[in-house]
Amino acid sequence: MSRSQVVVVGGGLAGLAAGLEAADSGARVILLERRPRLGGATSSFRRGELEVDNGQHVFLRCCTAYRTFLRRLGVEDRTVLQERLDVPVVAAGGGAGRLRRSRLPAPLHLAGALAGYRLLPPLDRARAVRAALALRRVRPDDPAADAVSFGSWLTGRGQRPVAVERLWELLTVATLNARASEASLALAATVVRRGLLTEPGAADIGWSAVPLSRLHAEPAAAELRRLGAQIRCGAVVEAVRPAAAGFTVETRSGPVPADAVVLAVPNDAVGGLLPDGALADPQAPARLGTAAILNVHVVYDRPVTALPFLAAVDSPVQWVFDRTGSSGLRRGQYLAMSISAADADVAQPVAALRERYLPALSRLLPAAASAQVVDSFVTREPAATFRQSPGAGALRPAARTAVPRLALAGAWTRTDWPATMEGAVRSGRRAAQVVLADLRRPAPAGAGR
Repeated sequence: MSRSQVVVVGGGLAGLAAGLEAADSGARVILLERRPRLGGATSSFRRGELEVDNGQHVFLRCCTAYRTFLRRLGVEDRTVLQERLDVPVVAAGGGAGRLRRSRLPAPLHLAGALAGYRLLPPLDRARAVRAALALRRVRPDDPAADAVSFGSWLTGRGQRPVAVERLWELLTVATLNARASEASLALAATVVRRGLLTEPGAADIGWSAVPLSRLHAEPAAAELRRLGAQIRCGAVVEAVRPAAAGFTVETRSGPVPADAVVLAVPNDAVGGLLPDGALADPQAPARLGTAAILNVHVVYDRPVTALPFLAAVDSPVQWVFDRTGSSGLRRGQYLAMSISAADADVAQPVAALRERYLPALSRLLPAAASAQVVDSFVTREPAATFRQSPGAGALRPAARTAVPRLALAGAWTRTDWPATMEGAVRSGRRAAQVVLADLRRPAPAGAGR
């Protein structure tokens, strides 16, 4: 098995994690990526003097697989991790709040944050505490929890619209790429339970201090090559076919032989690559659907905020990140607005998006109103995540397929996590472990025929 050839299709975070896991185990790895660069949804590109991330991503202290991946690459020091959860929240109509945990044991560590959250009326703060405690009784693996929306559950627990918008959707929109009314209760419970109701520091927020390609793609590619792996960008895979000695991965530039294959591609693309019989329901991944994320970037001639990031309520803006230092900007300030659940806006013309989001940012940050906009632009991810709606859990396949030595990876697979960087890394490692275990077993009679 040590010299078996494992082909990984897809060079996003899941594919990089799978390739590294296989290469670390001694396999010969070939990684095929259809785009001209690695990184998938967590990559960067150059725009003038700026190095721009195609999306804004954070992680939590409880993202253990992702943080282990960073340590394996030797780049954890390129990230920032809060000493304790601290989220500034700004309301467009005036007013501000802060969600900051204490050092008390869970779940008491959030009691003070909710009690002092001035953007909610006192009665709603008390009701929010009761709803949070009720979420501890929701089992994320319960099919009944997957069948209903988080929004309907919140309504049944006395959460008024003001609490949903100003508190709960700060969590669900960012982590599930969905409004509470459209998000699976099971996935929402996963986020709240793991992040907020277990260990006091679980939800402390981390982010990259460098462009994402320098955090993921570049160091992962260097490690893979050091271990003897081949990386082929611009390689368009059209099918995976069983062969006498394993598989043939059909690409537009010719076939690639493989002893085992990891398909680390989006859920809306995997069905066309799978051999017959690989999944009981080969259309299930596509039926998960996709959801969009939009990023509106703006460069000012001067600093307009001292915050590294902020959340917004009562505004089309959701989250704002200061990317000045990481982008290489030498003068002024570069802010990136991240808008999840953005299906309605993602296809709008750039001019319309500027007209909508730049004034909205000025209402959140008064200093921006008097600053000059030096540059503004938009990045779009129309299929950023699978649609994490009720019923999604039943459609997410496991890493192992019905075809030995063929496994699936991607945050859309059954990871027990939402579509996050943590879920992507977990899926990649798991898929590699599945095919490596299959390679250690004798092939069944008639395999590959």
